[in-house]
Amino acid sequence: MTVNTGRILRVNLSSGRIATESVPRKVAEDFVGGRGYGIRYLYDELAPGVEPLGEANKLLMIAGPLAGNTAQAVSRWMTCTKSPQTGAWARSVCGADFGAWLKFAGYEVIIVEGRAGKPVYLHLTPDGCQIQDAGQLWGKDTRVTQSWLAERHGKNTRTACIGPGGENLVKYAAVVSDRRTAGRCGTGTVMGSKNLKAVAVTAARRLTLADPDAYDKLARAQVSTILNNPGFKHHKEWGTTTTQDLTNSIGIYPVRNFRYGQQEGYQQITGAEYRKLRTGDIGCYSCAARCGKVHTVKTGPYAGAHSEGPEYESIWAFTGTVESLSREASIAADQLCDDMGLDTISSGSTIGFAYECYEKGLLKKSDLDGLELKYGDPAPMVKLIKKIAMREGIGDLLAEGAMRAAEKMGGGAEAYAIHVKGLELPAYEPRGAKSQGYNYATANIGASHCYGYAPQEIFGAIMPRPVDRFSEENPDIVIFNQDGTAWHETGIACAFSSGWGWMDIFGKLVAAARGIDKLADGDYLGKVGERMWNLERAFNVREGFTRQQDYLPKRMRTEPLHTREAPGEGQMVSHHDEFLDKYYQLRGWTKEGIPTGKKLKELGLDSVVKDMATKRK
Repeated sequence: MTVNTGRILRVNLSSGRIATESVPRKVAEDFVGGRGYGIRYLYDELAPGVEPLGEANKLLMIAGPLAGNTAQAVSRWMTCTKSPQTGAWARSVCGADFGAWLKFAGYEVIIVEGRAGKPVYLHLTPDGCQIQDAGQLWGKDTRVTQSWLAERHGKNTRTACIGPGGENLVKYAAVVSDRRTAGRCGTGTVMGSKNLKAVAVTAARRLTLADPDAYDKLARAQVSTILNNPGFKHHKEWGTTTTQDLTNSIGIYPVRNFRYGQQEGYQQITGAEYRKLRTGDIGCYSCAARCGKVHTVKTGPYAGAHSEGPEYESIWAFTGTVESLSREASIAADQLCDDMGLDTISSGSTIGFAYECYEKGLLKKSDLDGLELKYGDPAPMVKLIKKIAMREGIGDLLAEGAMRAAEKMGGGAEAYAIHVKGLELPAYEPRGAKSQGYNYATANIGASHCYGYAPQEIFGAIMPRPVDRFSEENPDIVIFNQDGTAWHETGIACAFSSGWGWMDIFGKLVAAARGIDKLADGDYLGKVGERMWNLERAFNVREGFTRQQDYLPKRMRTEPLHTREAPGEGQMVSHHDEFLDKYYQLRGWTKEGIPTGKKLKELGLDSVVKDMATKRK
């Protein structure tokens, strides 16, 4: 049986050199693919201290070993780099068709190096790659960019690109494909710093599997399991547009910059209310869920706004942050972020920070180009998005993200910048879901709900055991969720699909695709997830990160949560140090959060031992 480890396309934009190489079998065995490949190559190839927006940083675009094939919900792809938002390891996951097309062209990984002297785009085909002039695309939004490239290169073209946000180096710029985004950590900013407007792939469908017969049988079983799963059926019907119904009811929907856990009048922004504006469904390659719910505004000041979304995080980003009940404004804001190429979570959170600074008198109308940031009024929010993307007026400050904006403002603004490691918090209140919150604190990319999501607290999942969401005694649950997410993202499996009853055959699918039998073993994949997590941690430690960066914002630790009519009134995160001590101990790290030589050797990371030894006190 042929072993299929995947091919890498390496493009140096400074020299124009283009080369291909195969992933060594040892790397495929130890890291499987996807996010595993991302951290292995970045750790090995980036020198410590590289400036994220400098020429020496690298940007990886990665499809998983299962992409482009018949299994469901495994054609997602990701971008990996050193983040300009946090200075830490970064990964951001995206959907649509681009990952499948990358595989059709014969590649699993693109490593972009250097910096072009002028705007360019890459055009990939099964015959190779060309660096093309993108002068006429620079300044164009993501819709225009993708349409232009499809018209030039044909209907079998799929594109990942940046908008004006990435070009203007907004710290939280996204990479956009179709209407899906690799949104978090500023990977689109790195793309813009390299003068790389887009990567366009033109290819016909072509499958590459080590054992196609075995894979086909497994895929048929997977599809049958998924289509009959109640979780899949609910996701197909609603996507994530009903999550705010739940989070408001249990008091973890962040409102007014994380002061409240329930939005007054939230019944006006439930999934049923958004459904009244729904006009279609969109999905990723080879996934029957079609969970992207398209919404169109037909009347009022936002008439004509049309978005494949907002989904839950974006609904929250443009309602809870500014305490607005306007579905129409949230749709307009979501569309604008996708057009401009901005992360909706960081956009909404940073704007929420600005609203509180205005309330506290730290920002005045004269600072805001005449805007008045009053809670309940979403009109300034929508205007700020365009200003941020273009770095116009106050948008130039807010384009830096909440942490840096607060540092520049001074005057106590830091207290209102709600972030971990520079990455703004997403739509789950940590004081009412504490394992979720501690995942934010310890996640290697900063505050990300998708890096170790706690379904035990949000949805009452009982694997590996039930938990009390107000307890701070669950470091094992945090680790279970984090390592599980890591090995799922070697696939690259959709985060939602992990609850659809098929993950017991995930490894078997990977083994059939790769031709490496040991990848079929679930316990082995669990060890791969832990190996990935430790190498990501080592990357951050090498960059100077310490225990001090593993803390939730001061607000969560010193101010009681207010939940109106929901449970959790008065909750705080009160035992942060004790939690970190236990978490680090279970991880096999020092009290400063540095992986020990014993743990690294246990995971086969011997080459990292010396790096970490120099960081220990």
